[in-house]
Amino acid sequence: MRALTFTPDLSFETVPDPVPAPSQALVQVSAFSLNFGEIAFRSPDARPGHVPGWDAAGVVVQPAADGSGPAAGTRVVTFGWSGAWAELRAVDTAELAVVPGTVDLGQAAALPVAGVTALQAVRRLGPVAGRRVLVTGASGGVGRFAVQLAARAGAHVIASAGSPARAAGLPELGAAEIVIGPENLRGRVYGVLDNVGGPQLAQAFYRLEDDGVVMAIGRAAREATVIDFELAGTRSARGRIENFNVTAPFGADLAHLVGLLADGELDVRVGLRGPWDRAREAAEALLSRRVAGKAVLDVRRAS
Repeated sequence: MRALTFTPDLSFETVPDPVPAPSQALVQVSAFSLNFGEIAFRSPDARPGHVPGWDAAGVVVQPAADGSGPAAGTRVVTFGWSGAWAELRAVDTAELAVVPGTVDLGQAAALPVAGVTALQAVRRLGPVAGRRVLVTGASGGVGRFAVQLAARAGAHVIASAGSPARAAGLPELGAAEIVIGPENLRGRVYGVLDNVGGPQLAQAFYRLEDDGVVMAIGRAAREATVIDFELAGTRSARGRIENFNVTAPFGADLAHLVGLLADGELDVRVGLRGPWDRAREAAEALLSRRVAGKAVLDVRRAS
């Protein structure tokens, strides 16, 4: 089959078809999304023939041999820590969700890592109804989902973006306030969903209420975070930073997000979409922060 690999640059390669385990379905991939982390922080020592990619959606062509999961012909969205950037993907049935015919598979492909990360991070904050929650990197893939899901949970959402242009549309998603960087935030916040890291994480920490919490989700800044815990008058007495990591399996959370999408209650912003032949261009745009929302590539099977 045809697949994208890092050999060493992002390029096409012919690799063997995946052989599914008994609890895995074989999926013909229709579209996959790119994530900042899988490109910016990829291993420099990629194995020959290794197929990267976390998020993909498509159609089951071979159901799991153990009887778990959907039947052949079912449209699904899938997650795994590799294998998405190919014509075929073998995926654990606990890591997929059925996609109704009313939902575009490209939009569904944007959900797994970004959507589930945002969903689990909001849950991790605990009850947020009526509380001020700051989302940094709010115009990015995780950020846009975090704004919506925190607002759905009843939070007063403050969205931080890199520029007014990148903040466009965030009020419609549920942001009650917009700031250009957390250093411009007035007042304190109970929770922070930080997708940027570096100096922005420090600025967000300084603005916590007592007992507030920062969920350190992403490192888009690719810079170290330096915090002065003795900075008088600008820090929480008992605030903390939690190193957030998304947990698998994704199946149930994916089904929840697909349901919201199908009901028109979740907006999936696809800022870049095209054929997978444009993968290198899409990856460069994502790394240079020129994509608002998600980058989705459509797979065209070789004839």
